[in-house]
Amino acid sequence: MSELISIGHNIWIYNGPAVPFFGMPYTTRSTIIKLSSGELWVHSPGKLTDGLLCELTQLGEVKYLISPNKLHHLFMGDWQEKFPTATLFASPGVDKKRPDLKFHRQLDDTAEPEWQNDIDQLIFKGSAVMEEVVFFHKKTSTLILTDLIENFHPNHFSGFKKVLAKITGVISPNGKTPIDWRASFIFGKQQARACFSKMADWQPQYIVIAHGECIEKAAEAFLHRSFSWLGINKAA
Repeated sequence: MSELISIGHNIWIYNGPAVPFFGMPYTTRSTIIKLSSGELWVHSPGKLTDGLLCELTQLGEVKYLISPNKLHHLFMGDWQEKFPTATLFASPGVDKKRPDLKFHRQLDDTAEPEWQNDIDQLIFKGSAVMEEVVFFHKKTSTLILTDLIENFHPNHFSGFKKVLAKITGVISPNGKTPIDWRASFIFGKQQARACFSKMADWQPQYIVIAHGECIEKAAEAFLHRSFSWLGINKAA
């Protein structure tokens, strides 16, 4: 059985195992894009398996490994070992958190020359604790997120963990930025609104979410609902 799931032309997701985060089981998801150059771009690299390695080898050369925020770096070392010629890209702060990894370049608000024809990007600013680099695959109108929106199936958690997830605001179909991260934008909402406006201007038709259910229909409406905490009126 294939470990890569195609969600459009030259774009796949890989659903890895759940990992514990403050005692909560967090599902993991990577996004793989085959660029116009034929090289492979890997967002939030997950746990490597023999099957995944085989499929990637058949697709092309793994050339770019992306850590989109300070929480998505767990398996980067394994990928760097398997793909020593790949370039590692660091999101703001992750290089200081993982000094054991050799990051080659820093991500910013401008798409890298190697993928600017295929992928757009921005740093979602405004939080005092973490910034996430957001990506948009142009040909498939796919928005790629990690923790800016979490959207777990209602039955993913049980007991007190389910209650906590509801309080946090990360249960499908109304997933959003977790409440603790939302609170960190208290003095940066103006910056966050500007970032959201640019992200919304991409008009995504599909949203990849690292933790929980991806959005395959009415993606723009879902995006605006998820960021309603910013006080942005869609009609505006």
